[in-house]
Amino acid sequence: MTEASFWRVTNRRKFAELGIHDEFVQDNHSFSVQNTLRGLHYQVRQPQGKLVRAVVGIILDVAVDLRRSSATFGQVGTFLLSGENKRMVWIPAGFAHGFRVVSETAHVAYKTSGFYSFPDERTIAWDDPDLKIEWDLSDPPILSQKDQQGRRFRDAEVFD
Repeated sequence: MTEASFWRVTNRRKFAELGIHDEFVQDNHSFSVQNTLRGLHYQVRQPQGKLVRAVVGIILDVAVDLRRSSATFGQVGTFLLSGENKRMVWIPAGFAHGFRVVSETAHVAYKTSGFYSFPDERTIAWDDPDLKIEWDLSDPPILSQKDQQGRRFRDAEVFD
């Protein structure tokens, strides 16, 4: 027996009703195994908004507000996204973003409102004690070299 489904990922009118007016210029797709932790990434000078979803699998998605003028500056939001719950999260420009793969594997797709810029990319340490992110880890995470070298939040370049 096969299963069929249909999911409209983006709808400009619905997003406008929610206050999202950004235009998406790039689509990214990553595949990772369980306990892979990516982030916390952001770009200075060319910040990106991100619309994130787990296409297959389950991820714990994390966003950190880096906008100094915001009432939520330095606060962390966490979201459980999965192919089954079909939830998406909008992370506006000015936030750092990361996720941990909860399931055996996960395919994560995200649309961005700005193009990738290597010279502008920054990483905040995933385990920064000031942020107190609860990653719900039972084993050490799998980290890229870039993610092993993240800076402390208090030393990070942030937005006005």
